[in-house]
Amino acid sequence: MATSANAHDNGLATSPSDLGHDLTVCDREPIHMPGAIQPHGMLLIVDPAEGVVVGGAGDVARLLGPAWLGGSIAGLIGDAGLEILRSTIAGPVILGPVGDHPLSIVASREGRFWLIELEPTAPGEPGTDDALAWIEHGGEQFSRAADLDDLMARAATVFARLTGFDRVMIYRFLDDDSGKVVAECHAPDMDGFLNHHFPASDIPRQARALYVRNRVRVIPDARYTPAPILGIDPALVDIDLSNVGVRAVSPIHLQYLQNMGVAASASVSIVKDGMLWGLVACHHRRPRGLSYLQRKTCELIAASFAQQVGAKEEAAEYRERLRLRTAEDALSQRLAQDGDNSQLPALIANDMRRLLQADGFVLQRGTTRHTSGHVPPDDAVADILQWVCAQGSILLHTASLEQRLPPAYAYRDLASGLLAITLSAEEPAVLLWFRAETLQTIQWAGNPHKAVGQTPDQPLSPRASFAAWSEEIRGRARPWSPAEIEAGHRLSRLLFDARQRRRIGELNRELTRAVTDKDALLAQQETLIKEVNHRVQNSLQLVVAFLAMQANAENDETLTRHLNEAQRRLSAVALVHRRLYSDDTVTVIDLGRYIEDLLAEMQSSMGDEWTGRLTMDLAPLLITADAAVQIGLVLVELVINAQKYAYAGQPGPIAITLEKVRNRFRLTVADRGRGRTGDRTGFGTRMLGAMVKRLDGTIEESDNAPGLRFTVSAPIATPDEV
Repeated sequence: MATSANAHDNGLATSPSDLGHDLTVCDREPIHMPGAIQPHGMLLIVDPAEGVVVGGAGDVARLLGPAWLGGSIAGLIGDAGLEILRSTIAGPVILGPVGDHPLSIVASREGRFWLIELEPTAPGEPGTDDALAWIEHGGEQFSRAADLDDLMARAATVFARLTGFDRVMIYRFLDDDSGKVVAECHAPDMDGFLNHHFPASDIPRQARALYVRNRVRVIPDARYTPAPILGIDPALVDIDLSNVGVRAVSPIHLQYLQNMGVAASASVSIVKDGMLWGLVACHHRRPRGLSYLQRKTCELIAASFAQQVGAKEEAAEYRERLRLRTAEDALSQRLAQDGDNSQLPALIANDMRRLLQADGFVLQRGTTRHTSGHVPPDDAVADILQWVCAQGSILLHTASLEQRLPPAYAYRDLASGLLAITLSAEEPAVLLWFRAETLQTIQWAGNPHKAVGQTPDQPLSPRASFAAWSEEIRGRARPWSPAEIEAGHRLSRLLFDARQRRRIGELNRELTRAVTDKDALLAQQETLIKEVNHRVQNSLQLVVAFLAMQANAENDETLTRHLNEAQRRLSAVALVHRRLYSDDTVTVIDLGRYIEDLLAEMQSSMGDEWTGRLTMDLAPLLITADAAVQIGLVLVELVINAQKYAYAGQPGPIAITLEKVRNRFRLTVADRGRGRTGDRTGFGTRMLGAMVKRLDGTIEESDNAPGLRFTVSAPIATPDEV
């Protein structure tokens, strides 16, 4: 429930025993409102309008005197500091040292209050007086890394020297949200966790979200006694401390650290492309802290590291794509050569197998079968072919065939991984690439499957054992990379085109009349399809026109606005239909191109005063037509909301971005208007929530300072996924 990477590192407003006995309840723990701080620092809650301290925690009386609650803050930060708080929209704000006291002052805004943290400084410690030198040193070390593994090892060493902690780990999140220690630097007499895995349940979902918001967290002493918040208003005990560095942490996590033999811990977030890639996790056997300046140095070095990680991953992906493209070009030239077509499959089988780095390859064309490498027995291949054809997909892939086709258990040593292309299910014409089972032995830090031994009358507690526990993973092959899957798509088109050319040549020689009749029938069918699509498009445009006419005819401003919104929503659906029947494919469209066209139509309908107000940064991204319709409706709704609420119908800038992050897309709509203006519970809001839910995605609202930023993120679903 809390990883060695300082995962469950935030406070608790409710007793752990009140959360039940299932460790997954940690996902519901209000860790951002702990009601207390760690006692090595102090917290002041300040009302800048009145200039008074309305709440606080820690040894504040020693600094401000026993009558500090309700007193003026000017004596601590001066009139200039108070003016800074009053004039600053958001934090954090560094207010400088406190007179002769060795304390730093950092303020962050929460609602109408400012939360002022006071912590001991650390003069002479690495990263305080020489922060720029450390940042430069880290950048130089990272730039010299030969590959990603070398980069992560260098990062562990840099952070170990910078923080002085006994054990420093680079902890990477995997696709299933579990984690793995991919690099480590620790004291010689201390156990390590290199290559150990930690289950996803060790890091609650809300803790991962806070890691993106608050990039560095430190627990100087895991055995501390929390300092509770005192306030003029008792409700201040529940104030959100997400941005507070001295925020108290969960008692469960403190016990977790003690179970590991850790007296102090720190974590530095590694955020790449706005997503939490991993953590720099630090452990120490004795109490040890990091000052604010040290934490900021760590944060900046982690940002440099994240950039290098992105560069290394992009370089590896580029090399892989270049290799595949080169092999595809060579194969395309062989397919274009004239010769005996009956011998061609046997000649290209080895090239096809090597192209996708498979262990075996099968090309089934009618009753003729060509193989290369190690493949399952003939009867097993026949069963696989029958199953592939029944799926109805041009391309499918899996790294664990036995999970999709249970009989494949018998030959998983030869075919745990499968990538299949179906050129024709009737003939059949199918290509199969096989990858052999890759035996994996995963080292877990403790048994992730072992139930927690507690009875109903015992409080919730973390696991106590972190002894290495090995698990052998069977029935899985090396996964097919995104570049290989994309190459499979291109191969399907390449082979389909080559097959069609050969087929047309044969029919021209043997059945000229039949070919002519067939071409005529195809032309008639294509004409019919185009006519149907044309009529559907005309019908959609007619409905849009009727809505526009009705809107113009109504004297009711509210009804007119609703009709205009309905018109834009229907236009989004019509645009997808027009894109589908005008392109080569009827299942997949370019989302970036679709959004660009949709925004162009919306801007023209919004009036000349909106010209140039919509700005776009759209990445090319293939997505299913159904998903595109839903995304289009979501986009239309967000733009309508920005026009309606942010600018009250008046023109204003709206920025739209579309990005691909791993296997998800991220659509952002940001305005610079007047911000949140109350709850929205109308039809558009309900429709927006329903569309995002159908996409199996999330929508987040954040402050754009000024204005609002809405971010929609969901998996990228394509029709060929197994």
